[in-house]
Amino acid sequence: MEEIGAKAGRLSRRINHWIEAFCVFLLVVLVLDVWTGILARHVIPLPLTFTEELARYLMIWMALLAVSSGIVYREHIGVEYVFRRLPSGMRRWVALLFDLISLAFFFLLLWYGIDFVERGFKRVTMIYGMPKAYPFIGVPLAAAVACVQLVLVGVRDFCSAQPPDSTGSNTLTTGTMVESD
Repeated sequence: MEEIGAKAGRLSRRINHWIEAFCVFLLVVLVLDVWTGILARHVIPLPLTFTEELARYLMIWMALLAVSSGIVYREHIGVEYVFRRLPSGMRRWVALLFDLISLAFFFLLLWYGIDFVERGFKRVTMIYGMPKAYPFIGVPLAAAVACVQLVLVGVRDFCSAQPPDSTGSNTLTTGTMVESD
């Protein structure tokens, strides 16, 4: 049982590594885009109108995808307050309950996000003139990654020898999160 949890933890960390790297890439592009917009508006008088719209979509994609990293590290301020006050035997089950509630939420976001994307093909962006479905696809994509991470983290924590001590950043120091690949 512990081996299944360890494998789920390793897979979760691998997925998270790629998501975090992609978020860093999006952040770099976002910063460059914003600086280009500032330069075009105030220094070099160029009619670059795309920078604001691109910045908006990059920020949304980055924020939505970063949610899955928060899931991997179990970062949730409100849950931590309740979780630390529970007896250790209950924590495994409560963590599973939190994961199931979150999984239901992100599955609904995925389900309705797909419909959102389909309707986005009927609308176009103001500046690019492309279908809004392409920027909107970040919603179901991020929800799908969050669902996968919730399942992997739930299996990791439920199958570990010790119940989680924390839902937050302390999981990095308890040994639950840190394992060699």
